[in-house]
Amino acid sequence: MESISKECTPLKHEYDACFTKWYSEKFLQGEKTNDCAEVFKRYQACLRAALKEKGLTKMISDARPSIGSIFKDDLDEEQEQKKGKK
Repeated sequence: MESISKECTPLKHEYDACFTKWYSEKFLQGEKTNDCAEVFKRYQACLRAALKEKGLTKMISDARPSIGSIFKDDLDEEQEQKKGKK
């Protein structure tokens, strides 16, 4: 499956492979390490940039107000930019 952005697809595939291997070979055997954290952080950063570029961060944040937003910094930046344009 492809990612929301072509640029993120290789990282998605890398993370999917890492997670599948970790889950089947370690987690199911009782090991609770976090072997895929670094690739997940890179993939998450790519996704954040792609969602911001597509203008989807506000919509996602508005859809889930009860749990907060992972895009708070992006939304604050957008609001500051709007204030500067007025």
